[in-house]
Amino acid sequence: MTYQGDVSIRQALQLSLNVPAVRLLDSVGPTRLMVRFRRADVRPILPPNEAPGLAIGLGGLGINLKDLVQLYAALANRGKPVRLGDGIREQPGTIDNEPLLDPVATWQIADILSGVLPPAGAVQRGIAYKTGTSYGYRDAWSVGFDGRYVLGVWVGRPDNGAVPGLTGYGTAAPILFEGFAKSGVAMTPLPRAPAGAVRIAQAELPISQRRFSLTSTGLVSATVREAAPQIVYPPEGARVELGVDTAGCPMPLVLKLQGAEPPSAGSPMESRCPRPRGAGSINGCRTGRVIPR
Repeated sequence: MTYQGDVSIRQALQLSLNVPAVRLLDSVGPTRLMVRFRRADVRPILPPNEAPGLAIGLGGLGINLKDLVQLYAALANRGKPVRLGDGIREQPGTIDNEPLLDPVATWQIADILSGVLPPAGAVQRGIAYKTGTSYGYRDAWSVGFDGRYVLGVWVGRPDNGAVPGLTGYGTAAPILFEGFAKSGVAMTPLPRAPAGAVRIAQAELPISQRRFSLTSTGLVSATVREAAPQIVYPPEGARVELGVDTAGCPMPLVLKLQGAEPPSAGSPMESRCPRPRGAGSINGCRTGRVIPR
């Protein structure tokens, strides 16, 4: 997948984009996410004596399939946590705890996940589902739900070995859809939108709410544009000795930018002959590639 540029929360979740997930978790804090897990009686495994960090937003913790399905069961139950059980070792039932999410947020997530394209060869069945692939292609999972049933699929090796090409979307999702198709139960529509839940186009939002970003002070940014990239190399006022090519023209001056979007980051500033040979100044390039600011 190539760089996506600005994306909405809906697009970020449907495409499983990492950067938006980390930025969002950074703004609310990893501890608050762990608190929500505990509301569903799910306690992920972290390294000994380590506090939860931003990596948990990308799967950087230990969790089994049962607990993962139990979290999604809360989403399917309008945000109210439930306990899974086989009736022998554990008894299923509701969890007397605070909701995992409020009804509007729960509906928004289900609405977004119901718009994820089905895997190749499968038909849209009106289910909301998500996929995931662990680092090193060791685990592929997919969890989906309709208005009544939740199904989870894990694919991997029992020895935790890597499986080249293993992905949640390409491997686990087809099994998920086949499981729903062969279950023999009728599909139950997802719940209707609760009071207060609306779909709003970005153009209809106030300017201050069209982009989710924070300022250096931690406050919500009130701009719809990214901050201008900063040149971090060469430092201001530096003079750089440029080599010359076989035609006697100076070699490109490569800049390193912070906060730039591709293709600007690391782009060479190309000078054109004729120009004096020798030292080149960051402020003295006559011509070159314009870097948007």
